[in-house]
Amino acid sequence: MSVSPSVESLRGAAVDAVVAASRVCREVQARLVEGASLQKGDKSPVTVADFAAQAIVSHLLAEVAPGVPMVGEEDAAALREPGNEALRSKVVASVQAVLPTLSAEGVLAAIDRGTYGGGPNGRHWVLDPIDGTKGFLRLDQYAVALALIEDGAVVLGVLGCPNLPIDVDDEAAGRGCIFVAIKGGPAVQRGVDDPTEHPISVDPVADPAEARFCESVEKAHTSQSDSAMVAQRLGIQHPPYRIDSQCKYAAVARGDAAVYLRLPTRPGYVEKTWDHAAGVAVIEAAGGTVTDCRGAPLDFSIGRTLEKNKGVIVTNGRFHEQVVAAVRAQMGL
Repeated sequence: MSVSPSVESLRGAAVDAVVAASRVCREVQARLVEGASLQKGDKSPVTVADFAAQAIVSHLLAEVAPGVPMVGEEDAAALREPGNEALRSKVVASVQAVLPTLSAEGVLAAIDRGTYGGGPNGRHWVLDPIDGTKGFLRLDQYAVALALIEDGAVVLGVLGCPNLPIDVDDEAAGRGCIFVAIKGGPAVQRGVDDPTEHPISVDPVADPAEARFCESVEKAHTSQSDSAMVAQRLGIQHPPYRIDSQCKYAAVARGDAAVYLRLPTRPGYVEKTWDHAAGVAVIEAAGGTVTDCRGAPLDFSIGRTLEKNKGVIVTNGRFHEQVVAAVRAQMGL
């Protein structure tokens, strides 16, 4: 009878997979050219790096934990379509730069491994191969976001942020960060190219008026007008720190900001698990708090979406209830 690997033993494989994917994404972004993306049905761009990152992470994790399924954002259907041969070739070439023995069909099969539906029982991975695709395309911030869910709870998170400054106050320190957290353990930051790990923690600020808050660059992702009114209710003086992707979770986790608001832009919108799972792991391990706009914990046991939740509030945990109250008052919840 096989024994499931411990979460601690999977940590190294998860970090290695995200590091490999982050490096490939960085290389693809550096040579991004016209034709490297296509349009999905929802009109959001899908890049070579998006598919390549999912293939790399999926394949590497399947080697160490073949029985653990994956909820991934992508599948390979578009790459299999006639007419997409050029895109498919670029994806395969990007993957084979890391996994030279993986065949073209093996690349597509690895991508398709991410079609698991999720649920409340057992373990599964949750992957967003490129969170913040628009940021990626404008050569700005994006993240490779991987989490392990066990019986509906996030127990491991790895955030690869290839363009994020290693030190927000020292541009000379370079860019490219990996954030790692196990439930109940410390949160750490390392480099994409430097494996040295350093513990991180949230900003200790206790007065919301002195806090800095961050939100999405893209107006379609959050109601910036509602966020501005919430900030006003809390007496926040600092201008918003607008940054793409789950890099916002990383920013709060290491103290660059103390609040992250993702407020619904339209009725009925449901968040996806892959947009938050890794970030939640890192925030909680760093000492922060994550809930929805009503103050309820995010429920990752439903499947591929957070259908029981409405919006997301992330704080350093020092004044979370005040932020929830301000959001509820602003949104009439």
